[in-house]
Amino acid sequence: MLPPRILRRLVLAPLVIVLTVFMVVTLPFWLVVAAAAALRLPPPQRRSARFVWFATVWLTLESAVLVACAWLWVAGGARRQEHHYALIKWFLEKVYTTAVHIFQLRVDVEEPDPGEREGRSAKPIIVLSRHAGPGDSFLLIHHLLDRYERRPRIVMKAALQYDPSLDVVINRLPNAFVPRKSGQTLVIEEIRRLAATMSGQDALVIFPEGGNFTPRRRQKAITRLEEKGLLAEAERARGMDHLLPPRPNGAIAAIEACPSADVVFVAHTGLDDLVTLHDIWRYLPIRAHITAKWWRVPAADIPRDREERIRWLYDHWERIDEWITAQRMASRHG
Repeated sequence: MLPPRILRRLVLAPLVIVLTVFMVVTLPFWLVVAAAAALRLPPPQRRSARFVWFATVWLTLESAVLVACAWLWVAGGARRQEHHYALIKWFLEKVYTTAVHIFQLRVDVEEPDPGEREGRSAKPIIVLSRHAGPGDSFLLIHHLLDRYERRPRIVMKAALQYDPSLDVVINRLPNAFVPRKSGQTLVIEEIRRLAATMSGQDALVIFPEGGNFTPRRRQKAITRLEEKGLLAEAERARGMDHLLPPRPNGAIAAIEACPSADVVFVAHTGLDDLVTLHDIWRYLPIRAHITAKWWRVPAADIPRDREERIRWLYDHWERIDEWITAQRMASRHG
């Protein structure tokens, strides 16, 4: 069970700062330990020192965010959303820059023209993204904030509040944390609430698959569709090799609550086989490369009927699956 908010503020937040100071002071020791551990591994897996550096930078940035949030609270700016969006943007930019240097990360995105900086005429958007691989949500939010100057809204698992900086900043903005066993009803209600109050610069981010892809989850999802009598959806899901079938209720609830919003579909691949920490530790390549593609659908082109919307959602999910197949084939032959 998640500790009460006051306990998280008084224990977890200071603990991160103490841990950061400890890591910075003892960094030479940990680098020596990492180097010694790397000697036992074959050259492609000698990445211990990189993880030590990245963990130290991450903790330092977390502590900086917590200090900034404390200062905003003291100065009476805890309710100023623009300050907190700027803080998230700064944090993600530093994390991204660090990943570029330490893991030689490269991200290539084929997207609609970002010249859509509409100013006062901007429309809200609903972002429906594939959910796979490490840091996909961080990269997506970074891109929305930095390139499109959007203000993301997300429905997240309540357990993420164990991260103190995420806990403080996200709870001061229009987002939602839902308990793990809360069921789809609460998730849909929160999606509808966040979508209904969006204005021009807002972007509601949804991951319709509900979790990272694994073959086992894919088969369970197909079986669940069959048990519900959704045989057409099950057949279409069976034809997708890289994705879980989309759960349509969240996307449809968002579209109904904010009918003026355009919908953006996001596909990405590159590190999607690295799901667990063990995968990342053992198999993260020397040079990390992520490719992504965005499709933007104007609100006027979104189907009106629920069944048509479900078919439309599956159409785009099949397009994403085909795109991933093409990217993987190009990568093998490149």
